Amino acid sequence: MRVLLDCTAVPIDRGGVGRYVDELIPELDRLEVDLVLAVQPRDLRHYRALAPGARVIAAPAWVSRRPARMVWEQTGLPLLAAHVRADVVHSPHYTLPILIARRVVDTLHDATFFSDPELHLRSKRGFFQTWIRLATRLAAGLVVPSSATRGEVARATGCAEQRMTVAYHGVDHARFHPVDPGERRRVRDTLDIGDLEYVGFLGTLEPRKNVPALIRAWIQACDGLAQPPALVLAGAKGWDDQVEAALSEVPAHLTVRVPGYLPLADLPGFLAGATVLAYPSLGEGFGLPVLEAMACGATVLTTRELSLPEVGGDAVAYCGTTTGDIATALRALIDDPDRRSQLGAAAVERAASFTWARAAHTHLDVYRRVATGRQ
Repeated sequence: MRVLLDCTAVPIDRGGVGRYVDELIPELDRLEVDLVLAVQPRDLRHYRALAPGARVIAAPAWVSRRPARMVWEQTGLPLLAAHVRADVVHSPHYTLPILIARRVVDTLHDATFFSDPELHLRSKRGFFQTWIRLATRLAAGLVVPSSATRGEVARATGCAEQRMTVAYHGVDHARFHPVDPGERRRVRDTLDIGDLEYVGFLGTLEPRKNVPALIRAWIQACDGLAQPPALVLAGAKGWDDQVEAALSEVPAHLTVRVPGYLPLADLPGFLAGATVLAYPSLGEGFGLPVLEAMACGATVLTTRELSLPEVGGDAVAYCGTTTGDIATALRALIDDPDRRSQLGAAAVERAASFTWARAAHTHLDVYRRVATGRQ
């Protein structure tokens, strides 16, 4: 069975879809599938190294521009699929080549465009709502990262849940695992927080991550502490225009850092070194930062919104989404090192069950159903 996987939507910073595609491909390359990858020219060397057994083909250089990529997806990708005689085409990021939809497996990562539309830019909301609806009507196979996402897509589009296969993301356990104090110290030094403990956050600073509420909750949780922990907000800047207003409320005696996008090599030390990794999201399609933090043995505080309980189970602490709820739960964890230790151990154990190998096998089952017409 020959599968053509369209990697041209992967961004330069490897965020979001990039992490999903980059982790999935090496595992697929180990399975009984003839894998062909369509990639941006800049990514040729990267994907050849990731998947030595795959055939890697560069799309035209002009597909680096998003509108042009969309045109190529509808025209050039079907031609490429015919040229390589692909049995299945995998579109890993919502959109799909309509002309060959009967052979396409499409991944729908997130349904918050429907459940919480106000949390997204209007332009993105309309774009992804349209493509999710098209995918549920046209694609031969559909993959989603959680049962919550499957339920929300079904509710919003009328697509039968049995048409969507849940393939939980995995975690790279070779990278994300408890690290030694020296590595935690190395990363801490890059954050310029001295010897302070810290509450960490990892993710794009976008409205659904609920970062302004976290900032204000941390301020409340630090009240009365002789040595209050710093707050470190790591991740891309995003478009939440309320973050700066919340940061302006931080008292002078508290320490907050916004280091931006952290190198992948620094993430285990950052996650493992946090006193609490706070992720008070208003809704996720999966919640990969939560899983990666768990794998590093972090004490995670998150919410019960959408997919997050599927990831965290009983190995994380939960809170509501308001400032007061977050502050109460955060202070309770700061004051209870035994509870933090218990959660960290449980998190490592639970995270071990999430693997990209399992995800790849689930994708392979979907490819086979589509290739044989057993949708």
